[in-house]
Amino acid sequence: MKSLSKIYRFALLLPLLMLAGCNMVVMSPSGDIAMQQRDLIVVSTILMLIIIVPVMALTLLFAWHYRRSNTAANYDPDWHHSTALEVVIWSAPLVIIVALGAVTWISTHKLDPYRPLDRIDAERAIPADVKPLTVEVVALDWKWLFIYPDLGVASVNEMAAPVDVPINFKITASSVMNSFYIPALAGQIYAMPGMQTKLHAVINKPGEFDGFSANYSGDGFSHMRFKFHGVDAQGFDAWVARVKAQGTTLNRDTYLKLEKPSEREPVRYYASFENGLYEAILNLCAKPGKMCMNEMMHIDMSGGGGKESAENREKLEYDNRHAEQGEKAPAGTFPATGQPARSEEAPSGQTGTHEGHSMPGMDHGGSDPAPAQLNAN
Repeated sequence: MKSLSKIYRFALLLPLLMLAGCNMVVMSPSGDIAMQQRDLIVVSTILMLIIIVPVMALTLLFAWHYRRSNTAANYDPDWHHSTALEVVIWSAPLVIIVALGAVTWISTHKLDPYRPLDRIDAERAIPADVKPLTVEVVALDWKWLFIYPDLGVASVNEMAAPVDVPINFKITASSVMNSFYIPALAGQIYAMPGMQTKLHAVINKPGEFDGFSANYSGDGFSHMRFKFHGVDAQGFDAWVARVKAQGTTLNRDTYLKLEKPSEREPVRYYASFENGLYEAILNLCAKPGKMCMNEMMHIDMSGGGGKESAENREKLEYDNRHAEQGEKAPAGTFPATGQPARSEEAPSGQTGTHEGHSMPGMDHGGSDPAPAQLNAN
């Protein structure tokens, strides 16, 4: 009996032991947006459990009550309908779905990452004289670049923000899709090349918090982490002063070297940065000789450049890392780049086939002219 008692106690402790290494920061955050998201998770879970718990309990109760050995249980093989039971079965889930939908709809708009903050926390509105802190975030391979445009400084794999001051994040990526996530501050949001996403958040408690990439982006993904420091006003001023004292200059050449793929990159400080660098990264024209996407869009809005713009093709080949390494671009094909499609590389005797099956209408002679819309650009 003693051995059974020990096994029983161990079984009770096993779930706690399994959770011992878990980080519960999502359920105990330090920023108001993350707290509201935590509350949404809790409310949604409770609403669903209102149905799940009674169903599980009644399943066990019915199985016990109508067991074969219970001869006292009523047996009615001809029973087929109960209006009262049908009302309960259908009305209870309907009410839960309506409540869950209302909570989700309201929270989806209230917690929209693009929506500017209207409060510091549940008890304090944003003072009229508070100026938000703007941080421009760039997801690189495989590190994070933070630019403070109003302060003239930048950093790699470390950022800081004063407590109770709204933060306006502008987020993009240099090459592949990524996801910016500080669990203690707010929910994750994607970082995409050539596009800008936004996030508004505030940190309410001082401390050092983890930030990382929440979207797989290649070999160095698992080490794409950084530290976020929530500090008071004096602490933030001291951090900025340290960056200016220890940092170097982030010009275009320095950025292009930083942009190259690397893992476990140390914290770096930049006391100044080249004007317009973030806009160049966002528009995929940080490298000299590339046409910025906003310039290309302006040409398109003006009706296009016609045949005279054919020389712009090379200026618009943004992701050429593979070409620089002597490899073929994974997606570029004829006629846009002059490289044949993958299907043309099939073994001899299988030209025009895909995995051994003929594909009708395929002609890989390479002599057909490009579509008119491609020839015109």
